[in-house]
Amino acid sequence: MTQLNFTVNIEDLKEKVATSDLDAVVKSSLVLVLNEYMEKERDDYLNAGAYERTDGRADYRNGYYERDFLVSAGKIKLKVPRTRDGAFSTAIFERYKRADQSLTLSMMEMVVNGVSTRKVTKIVEQLCGENVSKSFVSSLTKKLDPVVNEWANRPLNLMYYKYIYVDAMYIKVREHQRVVSKAVYIAIGVNKDHKREIIGLNVNHAESKEGWTQFFDKLKSRGLSSPALMISDAHQGLKRAIQESFIGTGWQRCTFHFKRNIMDRMPKKNAEEAKRLLKYMFDVPDIEKARALKSEFIETYEEEKGYQKVIETLDEGFEDAIQYMNEPVEYHVQLRTTNNLERLNGEIRRREKVIRIFPNTQSAFRLIGAVLMDYGETMEKENRRFLQKRREG
Repeated sequence: MTQLNFTVNIEDLKEKVATSDLDAVVKSSLVLVLNEYMEKERDDYLNAGAYERTDGRADYRNGYYERDFLVSAGKIKLKVPRTRDGAFSTAIFERYKRADQSLTLSMMEMVVNGVSTRKVTKIVEQLCGENVSKSFVSSLTKKLDPVVNEWANRPLNLMYYKYIYVDAMYIKVREHQRVVSKAVYIAIGVNKDHKREIIGLNVNHAESKEGWTQFFDKLKSRGLSSPALMISDAHQGLKRAIQESFIGTGWQRCTFHFKRNIMDRMPKKNAEEAKRLLKYMFDVPDIEKARALKSEFIETYEEEKGYQKVIETLDEGFEDAIQYMNEPVEYHVQLRTTNNLERLNGEIRRREKVIRIFPNTQSAFRLIGAVLMDYGETMEKENRRFLQKRREG
């Protein structure tokens, strides 16, 4: 391997330093160093120095050609040595290709972390001294497609997910010159190690039974087995899709949303005791105790003015909202709500606000998928159990 061992023309370098700003100094220094390095490469290839007569000479010099080269300090112009047979090739450009890849990865990381295309374009111009178009930045982010697609289609039959959380959120997308709403379907599974994994993503039309069924069919085609319990809000289409797609799977209605629905129907005044009893109803560890508290609530307030809708809502959704009580008591707090999905939605929303309107569905899938991959890697690095093991004794 050619060693980087040569003498730089110090006088030339000093002159550049004295007459240039810092960026120009860096560029000029790189030009001197890289040109000298390529010259040394050619000498080694020829097995002869300039004007040297030797029996071991492999070829002869044939001047130079100029080439623009983009580095972190900006664009520089190099003198690339040539040989008569044209077989000589410098390793400089291959060796520095990693710098180009790093720049591309950095740009994609900026996009994933919510930096707008316009801002990324400006940052690249400041780094490289080059004007780049928004379409150029967009084309680079498309390099995420195969990575996100591989992640989104990875097999799910290597792990059993006993508990699965599902939810949908809405984003804005341009479609046929119009701005439309699209539903983003997301699923989080809890694996046998009691850790969370983001196992599903899809961008589809409005949240519906058909949309959820398609989402579940895709998960099953990747090898997903029916979980013991699915946790979600009470969207009717979602509920029916779960019942039809996963026979024998229990459904847990998010207690946070359920309690809020009930409280929204309570009278504005003098409802503190009713709210306290309602909260206590879902904090007890025993399912029969919860049912007894529900009966007590109904008996207490069924004659009270303004509580008819409250009792009707409670009675209608109560059993679906206490299915978590059939699981180990240590898991109750985590299994009774979709709060962990809400936090994930917040991460997506934080980045989505920068973009506001996605140019198309694929770009939405690409960015949200990259965000979910990043979030998932963070959860994996933290190596924390989402559900705690049952304590012995």
